[in-house]
Parts: sequence; C-alpha cells; structure tokens
Amino acid sequence: MKLTTSQPARHPHPTAKATALAYLVFDRSDLEQAERFLNDFGLQTVSRDEAMLLLRGTGPSHFCYVVRRASKARFVGFGLQVGSRAELDALAKLPDASEVERSALPGGGYVVRLTDPSGFAIEAVWGQAPASSLPHRLPLPFNSVDATVRVNGTQRPPENAPEVIRLGHVVLELADYQETCAWYTRHFGFIPSDVQVLPDGSPAVAFMRLDLGDRPADHHTLALAQGFAATYSHSAYELIDADAVGMGQRVLRDKGWTHAWGIGRHILGSQIFDYWQDPWGDKHEHYCDGDLFTANEPTGIHAVSREAMAQWGPTMPRSFTKPRFTFASMVALVRNLRRSPDLTLSKLRTLAKLFA
Repeated sequence: MKLTTSQPARHPHPTAKATALAYLVFDRSDLEQAERFLNDFGLQTVSRDEAMLLLRGTGPSHFCYVVRRASKARFVGFGLQVGSRAELDALAKLPDASEVERSALPGGGYVVRLTDPSGFAIEAVWGQAPASSLPHRLPLPFNSVDATVRVNGTQRPPENAPEVIRLGHVVLELADYQETCAWYTRHFGFIPSDVQVLPDGSPAVAFMRLDLGDRPADHHTLALAQGFAATYSHSAYELIDADAVGMGQRVLRDKGWTHAWGIGRHILGSQIFDYWQDPWGDKHEHYCDGDLFTANEPTGIHAVSREAMAQWGPTMPRSFTKPRFTFASMVALVRNLRRSPDLTLSKLRTLAKLFA
C-alpha cells in the first residue's frame, strides 16, 4: 500500500461548480432537545413535525439545517447549490447518482443525490425559489484610535441569542483523504485555499473554497482533514460582529451548554471564532470576519500543528481533536488501516504527536 503525498489541487474541468453550501443534515433521536440548543445558538425554527426539524439564519435561504428524527444520532451529509440545470444533469450521470428529482423541501427546485467516497450523503440542488432575508441588527460602530465614529453613545449589544446570518462551512475527517478531496474538486469545482502538511510533506488538512470567479468566496466552505474514519468535525455559522460572538458565549454558558474552544482568531481563514457542543457532542462554531478570496488566489502550503490553528486566544484544546473511541470506531480504524492508501500507523502516530 503506497502512501499518497500529492497536494489537493483544483480541477481544470469540473463536472459542476458549487455556488453555495445550502444545508446540513443530521439524524437525532430528540428533535425538541436539538431545537433548544440550535435556538440558543442563534438559528431560527422554520418548521417542526414528528419527523423533521428545519432551521435557518437571517440570510436569504429557506433553511440551512435539517434534523431528521432517527433512533441513532449521526451526521448524514449536506446540500450544495449548483449553477445550472445542465450541471445537475451532468452530476446525475455519475456512478451511483440518483436521477434528477423534485425537492420536497422549502423552496422546491431539483436535486441529485450522491455519495462521496467517504460515505457522506451529498445533495446537489438547483432551481430553488428565492427566499427573503430576515431582519438582523447592524454591526456595532467601533471607535479606534484613528477613527472616532461613536460620540455620546454607548455599546449595548442585545443580551439574547446571537442572530446567525448564514451557514458558512463544514469540516469533515476522513480515512480516504486524497480520493475524497479529489472528488470534490473534480465534481463540484472546489479550490484548495490552504493545505496543511505533515513533516514528510503529506497533506493532512485542506481548506477548500467555492470557485465563484472574480466574486469573492469564503476562504473555505468545505475543509477535509486526515483521520482514521469518516466523521463530522464541526460546522460554522456567521454572525454580524465580534460582539455577537461574545454575547453568544455568554448566552450559551448561561443556558448550560458545553463550551469547546474560544474565543480566538484563526490563522487560516482569519475568523474570530467560538465553538460549542450540541447535546450529542457535535461541535458548532460561531464566527465573524473571515477571509474572502477570488478564484485566482494560489494555494498556500503550511505545516500542521495545534499552535497553527489560532493567532490569539486559547490554544486548541486536546479534547477538540481527541477521537471518540467506540467499538464501531475501532472496527473502522482496523479496516481502514488495511485498505486506505492514505492511512498508516506512522501517520496516525505523527498526527497524535502533533496534537498531543
């Protein structure tokens, strides 16, 4: 089994180009408990019945978070908007893809269902009816030593759950790292903004953005990290400003939810961040002030480490990267070590040492 060390790269002729991360899909045993956390986190309920819970931010999207009732809690996958019906038709021709189907979710449109090489369910969406934005507060005016914009006024951000504007990105851990990175660049046009590598040069984390041409895109909409099994790492939601991030921490602490990491500022992506765990231990990030890149920005290569994750604020806690060892995960570890070209005991030992 040969270890792969080539860096993720943009594809010259992708099947389609994703234009937005549309929504995430989770299975949960308790929709009421999920709704309480997500409302405290700042998402707004669109609808809830016995089978499904839908939530949204204030931005122009009908929904960005889907919770399905199921006996086993898990992350299922996510939806990606594409730019045309022709692209949707091309995706439907891929192996094991569904036919083009009408979407039953708010906004309608059409969907093609796929499975990525790591087993996550991906829904390509086109033709949704536009949604209206909801009102949210403006960013607070900021006095600096060189620019005074607030005189005879005070700062009093609202003391309630912060308003999530939109879903920003999702981060996944993978055993089949190279194959999965290549699948997203080839079929959805993702561009690696930055890649973090191990001491031997093999890639460990790829931060990938949408190809929107000259229109600026988030530094990453999808990030993929080398792990020993396919699993959800976290998802991130944009707030209006740093005061909203800080107020979110206060509100979530007062509500008794579990803090994971923050507040700080990332290095790659530059976001001011704060991470929280939902009732099932899955991490959700508040952020603001992220980097924006156009399509012509080249890929950066950087060494990976715990210290490389933040410019300031707490160093990434060990609990943040500690894997959940269960019988199923141990079975996956043994199976993936035997079959995955990206996974070796040496690489796992290196990752463990770097994040110890």
